[in-house]
Amino acid sequence: MSAATLVVGATGTTGGRVTRLLTARGRRVRAASRRATPVAGAEPVRFDWYDPGTFEEALRDVDRVYLVPPVGDPDPAAVMLPFLERARAVGVGRAVLLGSSAIPSGGPAVGQVQQALPGLFETWAALRPSWFMQNLTGDHEHARSIREEGVVRTATGDGRVAFVDADDIAAVAAHALTCDGDAGGDLVVTGPQALSYDDAAAVLSEVTGRPVTHRRLTYEQLRDRLARSLPPEFAAVLAGLDRDIAAGAEDRVTDTVERLTGRPPRSLRAHVERAPAAVGGRRAGAAAT
Repeated sequence: MSAATLVVGATGTTGGRVTRLLTARGRRVRAASRRATPVAGAEPVRFDWYDPGTFEEALRDVDRVYLVPPVGDPDPAAVMLPFLERARAVGVGRAVLLGSSAIPSGGPAVGQVQQALPGLFETWAALRPSWFMQNLTGDHEHARSIREEGVVRTATGDGRVAFVDADDIAAVAAHALTCDGDAGGDLVVTGPQALSYDDAAAVLSEVTGRPVTHRRLTYEQLRDRLARSLPPEFAAVLAGLDRDIAAGAEDRVTDTVERLTGRPPRSLRAHVERAPAAVGGRRAGAAAT
């Protein structure tokens, strides 16, 4: 039997897409989730970052891993590094990590995990995507406020972000997991164009035929708003990311998607045109039903 790829977070935004891409290519995949949820074409396996008792079975017959850090954990290295050391010990030779464009190797949180990868695996890649387009169309707070109120609230000012589709992130991950030779190392993954949230709201309005407005908040206003439902320290971190965007930290476009997949990344307009109802509207000019 061929060795398998372990996909952590196989029911999540990128993990589910990576699983589908790999199984469609005939790859053997172990689909890891806390409930061992069945995924078509893959072998479900229970996995929990906080339960080391799940590590051995998850790693059985595995030679490469796709890693999605535990959501909301300010110190993911504390639980991820023991797992990665165990993975190396049982023969895993390639690791692909989902990180963030906002956090470099050696930085806080997932940056500590990325820094450890070269010392653990023969080949590795750290995918550092920009902000997901799905934040505007999925289950994120931005998407909910867009659908319910026609408003997206940020402290980004005129700062720009090269929003990227999760499909493109998954395509890069699948390449890094299956390519010959070097998996890619540090990979900043962006969409084709850097847009302000004013620009993004205009695209959403034009495509759906429903007005969407970007409401500008101060850092303090956003921090306090987020702190209503999140721990104060985490709320401050998230608001700080918006402040960094306002200062230009995410105003960049990379060629990673096209260079590694052979096709250009999807634009925000094309993303929304695929499913305009996801932002509470309909395609402009479409007949009402």
